Amino acid sequence: MKRVVVGLSGGVDSSVAAHLLLEDGYEVIGMFMKNWHDESVTISDECPWIDDSNDALLVADKLGIPFQVIDLSKDYKERIVNYMFNEYENGRTPNPDVLCNREIKFDVFMKAAMELGADYVATGHYCQKRKDGHGKFDLVSGADSSKDQSYFLCQITQDQLSKVLFPIGHLEKKEVRNIARKEGLVTADKKDSQGLCFVGKIKLPEFLQQQLKTKEGEIIEIPEDHIQYKKYQDFDIRSENIEELAIPFTYSPADGKKVAIHNGAHFYTIGQRKGLHVGGRPEPSFVIGIDTDKNHVYTGQTKMHPGLNRYALKLNKSSINWINKENNVNEESYLIRIRYRQVLQKGKLIRRKEEWYILFENMQSAISPGQFAAWYKEDVLIGSGVIDH
Repeated sequence: MKRVVVGLSGGVDSSVAAHLLLEDGYEVIGMFMKNWHDESVTISDECPWIDDSNDALLVADKLGIPFQVIDLSKDYKERIVNYMFNEYENGRTPNPDVLCNREIKFDVFMKAAMELGADYVATGHYCQKRKDGHGKFDLVSGADSSKDQSYFLCQITQDQLSKVLFPIGHLEKKEVRNIARKEGLVTADKKDSQGLCFVGKIKLPEFLQQQLKTKEGEIIEIPEDHIQYKKYQDFDIRSENIEELAIPFTYSPADGKKVAIHNGAHFYTIGQRKGLHVGGRPEPSFVIGIDTDKNHVYTGQTKMHPGLNRYALKLNKSSINWINKENNVNEESYLIRIRYRQVLQKGKLIRRKEEWYILFENMQSAISPGQFAAWYKEDVLIGSGVIDH
């Protein structure tokens, strides 16, 4: 009998995953990851870890499986929290959930599971894996397109994928809840968590201010007729111009006018609208640029502002991850997303002089350095990389 350690989060998805594994004849052990101790920055009524742990225990008891809590807070702080602080401090927008899967769930947690004699670990992710004709595995989108979580696993390795099971990946969310209700699981109607990986929903400003200091600076509005935009629009949108098309717009205070004050450029992200406190403008303001060195935040009116939209981006070449096999071609078409739940966009992955770029068929809004771009062939996630600019 194969042994599986399930990451029981205290939610309905991992609860049903454990139940389905039992039905399939596996020996199942439930394990809850405690990744956080500081409750001063969590919104206690949203997703407190202690309530989740208790729910996970109740599910394990109902299913009749062993249960334990593993404290990974030290690893989480070193690998995820410190990474988040560093990214925000440098004006980049991190995605901690992608890193949590690669560094915590399918590394530290997986190693702990293997020490218990596990053959596999399992999670409640809405994604699937499929064996190819060469004995390797593809990461496949979840059957429920509205819940597909393959993007969050875009940085896992082939070795990690070979040791993980996704028991609910072929189901829709409503089916998962129906199974939970039928089995009398306490999590059947529990609200989905919207917070950080196994931490809960956090108060981001308070969280960042634990390490990043407030520093007053200017919010400067850039007009739509800035000369950079005219030059950009004059480029032919083709692969030969990829290096120029991927260069981000840059600004100085002289390019616009001061419209408000902020408390630290590192607290803002590209595309942000809420929390700007920019009043008296004809249209809503959006962040189009961040300069953490000089502590300036640049904005433009409306989400169609030309400073918010580009055809191309450059990837950090050291972050490129191929899940099954590396593709060394210089140019290939894929379906691409640059954030979770974004509708897949047509584009090309292009290599030039050992650097990697993406060129989209249509303009993309709020391309954010630090986020992950993931590329697909139909429903198979092929690879990913961190957006450099």
